[in-house]
Amino acid sequence: MSSPKIVVTGMGIISAIGKDVEENFSALKQAQSGIGTIEILDTLHQQEFPAGEVKWKNAEIADFLQLPKKHHFTRAALLGAYAAKQALQQANLTSHLKDVGFVNGTSVGGMDKTEQLYHQFKDHPDNFPFIEAQHPGFTTNEMANYLGINGTVSTISTACSSGANAIMMGARLLKQKRLKQVLVGATDCLSKFTLNGFHSLRILSSELCQPFDEQRKGLNLGEAAAYLVLETEEEARKRGQPILAYLKGYANANDAHHQTASSATGEGSFLAMQEALNAAELLPKQIDYINAHGTATPNNDLSEGMAIQRLFDEIPSLSSTKAFTGHTLAAAGAIEAVYSILSLQNQCVFPNLNFKNQMTDLEFCPHTTFLKQKVDYVLSNSFGFGGNCSSLIFSKA
Repeated sequence: MSSPKIVVTGMGIISAIGKDVEENFSALKQAQSGIGTIEILDTLHQQEFPAGEVKWKNAEIADFLQLPKKHHFTRAALLGAYAAKQALQQANLTSHLKDVGFVNGTSVGGMDKTEQLYHQFKDHPDNFPFIEAQHPGFTTNEMANYLGINGTVSTISTACSSGANAIMMGARLLKQKRLKQVLVGATDCLSKFTLNGFHSLRILSSELCQPFDEQRKGLNLGEAAAYLVLETEEEARKRGQPILAYLKGYANANDAHHQTASSATGEGSFLAMQEALNAAELLPKQIDYINAHGTATPNNDLSEGMAIQRLFDEIPSLSSTKAFTGHTLAAAGAIEAVYSILSLQNQCVFPNLNFKNQMTDLEFCPHTTFLKQKVDYVLSNSFGFGGNCSSLIFSKA
C-alpha cells in the first residue's frame, strides 16, 4: 500500500519583511530587507547589532488578537498565534478543530518574559512566584488554547532546526493516520538571552549579514513565526480544499560534531539532504532551487557549501533569505518553508542579498537577483546547534 501524499493547504507568516504571505513575497521580489536598528527589544546593544525585528509592540499584537488585558502570552506566543491564525483561515479550519493537531517549534520560548522579571527575582528571591512562561511548552499551550486546538499538541525544540522538524513530525502523524489535519511551524522572538548568547559566541555581525560571501562576518538575528496546515491529498480533495504544494520528502540527521559548530565536511547536512532526496524518490539534478540555511557565519556557510558540492554535480539556483529576515532561530525552517512554496507558486528564485565575493573554498556563487525560472522542486535546509540538520523538499501543486 502506497504512503499517502502530504499536501499544504494553508500557510501564515509574520517576519521583519511583512505581516502576511503577500507582504513577505513583495519584499522578497523587490529585494527589500527587514534588517535594521533594534527598536522594541530593550538591550544595551540596540545600536551595535542590526536585527530583523517585527516592528509591532506586544500590546498592539495582543489587542489585534483580542486577548484579555490580563494574559500570559509571551512575545513568541503572540507572533505565533498571529501567523497560525492566518494558516488555519486559508485552510478553512476556523472551527470544529477536534481532528486538528498542533506541532510547534520554539527555542526562545518565554525567555523574554523571564528577562522582564529577572531584577524583581534578584531583589526578592524569597517572595517570587514560579515562572511557568519560560518553558517552550507553555508558549505552545497558550497558542493551542487561543486557537481552540485541544487534541494532539506537541513542542519541538531542536534549536534552529525546530521549525523544519515540527513540519516533519506533523507529516509523520498524518501518515500514521493519527490526525486529519495538523498545524505545523515555529515561532521565536528576539530576547536579551539570544542576543547576548550569540554575541558571546562571537558570531554576530555589526554589519548587514552576507551569506556565502568570502568576507562574511557573522549573522544578524531576527524574530518571526510561520505555520503550514498539512493534510493528506485524499482529505484535502474530500474537503474541496485547494492544494498549495506537496511536501515531497524530508529527513533529519545529526553529526554530533560540536555543541554549536557544524563539521568541516558538513556530514550532517549532507546526510539530511541525501535522505530527503531518497524519501522524495528524486535525483539531485531534479532540484531546481535550494533555499539554503546560509546564516553568514564562517563555519555554517563553508560546512553547508561543502555538503552541497559533495551531493550535487551541478549546483541548482541557490540563495539564503536570512539577509532579508535575520536568522530567526526555531522559526527559520518554518518561514523558509513558506518561501519555498512561494518559489513554486510564482516560478521564481529569491536573491541572496549583500553577496559580493565568491568563497575561495566553494565552486559556486549564490543567486543575487530575483529571477523567474522553472521551479518544480525546492530543497530547504535548516541546521541547528548540536549538529541537528533537517532538509525539506516541496513540489508544486
